[in-house]
Amino acid sequence: MKNPNPPYKEEDHKVNREESFMLTFITTFGTVFLAEIGDKTQIATLLLSAGSAEPLLVFIGAALALISTSLIGVVLGRWLSDRVPENLLNSLAGIIMLGIGLYLISEISFSELNLLNYL
Repeated sequence: MKNPNPPYKEEDHKVNREESFMLTFITTFGTVFLAEIGDKTQIATLLLSAGSAEPLLVFIGAALALISTSLIGVVLGRWLSDRVPENLLNSLAGIIMLGIGLYLISEISFSELNLLNYL
């Protein structure tokens, strides 16, 4: 009879860890990269670079700022994941994102109404 649970092999675990690392890295990079394109941070960096004689320093400053805010997100996310159930955390994140979206839509609507008053 064949054993349904073959013996544990160290190289299998190593391959899974490498695949998991690459998947996590690529997913994180892609998500943050796409989220930042056209973001106010990128626009601010563009304007700072255009007005500066030192674009390399603008790049370094912006990169360090993004790394710092990402570190805060990772530390806070890890802390929350140890204290809040995953499904509740996902629901709260969804509610917060929905709230931000509704707020931005309302801001656009009000600014359009104000613009119509000037026409």
